[in-house]
Amino acid sequence: MIGMNEELAARHAAGHPVRIGLIGAGQMGVDIVAQVAMMKGIDIVVVADIDKTRASAAYATGLLQGEAVESRCAKDADEAVADGKRVFTDDFRVVTGMKRVDVMLEATGVPDVGAKAALLAAHNGQQLAMMNVETDITVGPLLHWYARKKGVLYALAAGDEPAACKELYDFAEALGFTIVAAGKGKNNPLDRHAKPTDETWAKEAARRGLNPNMLIEFVDGSKTMIEMAAVSNATGLKPDVRGMHGPKTSRDKLHETFALKEHGGILNHAGVVEYGIGGIHPGVFLVVTTSHPRLRQALVYRDMGNGPYYTLFRPYHLCSIEVPLTCAMLAIRKKSNMFPLNRLVSEVFAVAKQDLRPGDRLDGIGGGSFYSLIDTYEAAVAENLLPVGLAKGAILNQAVAQDQPIRYDDVRLREPSTVLTLRRLQSAWMAGEVDERQLLESIEAIESEL
Repeated sequence: MIGMNEELAARHAAGHPVRIGLIGAGQMGVDIVAQVAMMKGIDIVVVADIDKTRASAAYATGLLQGEAVESRCAKDADEAVADGKRVFTDDFRVVTGMKRVDVMLEATGVPDVGAKAALLAAHNGQQLAMMNVETDITVGPLLHWYARKKGVLYALAAGDEPAACKELYDFAEALGFTIVAAGKGKNNPLDRHAKPTDETWAKEAARRGLNPNMLIEFVDGSKTMIEMAAVSNATGLKPDVRGMHGPKTSRDKLHETFALKEHGGILNHAGVVEYGIGGIHPGVFLVVTTSHPRLRQALVYRDMGNGPYYTLFRPYHLCSIEVPLTCAMLAIRKKSNMFPLNRLVSEVFAVAKQDLRPGDRLDGIGGGSFYSLIDTYEAAVAENLLPVGLAKGAILNQAVAQDQPIRYDDVRLREPSTVLTLRRLQSAWMAGEVDERQLLESIEAIESEL
């Protein structure tokens, strides 16, 4: 992001700010509005949320000045923005259809909404900034491919742990280090069976001003699995074991903990995604090594230790606060800070949080019916495991015992579902069953029905 301050200042001086269309006015969305209010050369011109009152209130809470009006269609919204007004709406299609939006910023965390918004925004020439990691780990490769075909960019937003890890990864890879592990710190105690209805967690959510489901997806480990899958799918790093190791460690011990077993660590392989508990959060880290004897000596002189493993540590991640910088990079430099490869490297799948019976309905990430684990994509396919991005609303066909993975065969998936249709298409593409022409035609057919 070096020099972005000057580029934004230039846009401000020219009276030509980067215009963001925000979808999702929850806690993260409102934080973004507040941050933009403090910046030059960038603006939020429209906010969409399923609750239009919340969309309207985001401007006032974020102290973003200007008259805000409701619009029911993209044409009216564009006219309002041309008149110097801000827009709020309860229909995300208003945002994705606008001509006066440079970057569509998706912040709902709902896979189906994220998939629909990305398709429509790309079709209409908007750059795609995704805070919706749940969509990314489900159909991100396909959305990225489609965006390129439409001449726009797809980016996972700066500030969250995946992009912060990718920042360190790019740095280390550019310098020629061998990357042993990339990971994050987990701050909440791990409780796989935590539920939003548990009295203890409900009180804690109220104390923090959080939706209970949002808190639980962190407590039960689901969010960590999802975030590190995004890193995996953008870099090619893989989980060392199902669910990752997640040891108790500390910042000063990272290079000892995430070392190969033959060197006293816990890893079976190098090149993995991981997380640690204790003294690491809110930081992210890379453990690297080098075979060059001169560089090992040089790293001793730089107080990096005696090796053979070294820790690169970013002590913070400013989730939502850094996001506008991704929007600026997309619009000004025409560059993405993070996007998935053209395949899934890792999968995050659903595991029964309690004994499930036929007829039970899965309630979603952070709910009471399942938690999430990560494994390689190949392992998940071999076992027919249900991706968490498709789980919400699925109905059990047969019983699944607590702590057992849920398989496709165990459920009847919710349909119609755009993210499910795209997922099936992505799987066919990754398996080589459709060519690029067929792929584009299929996506555009899906998009035309939204």
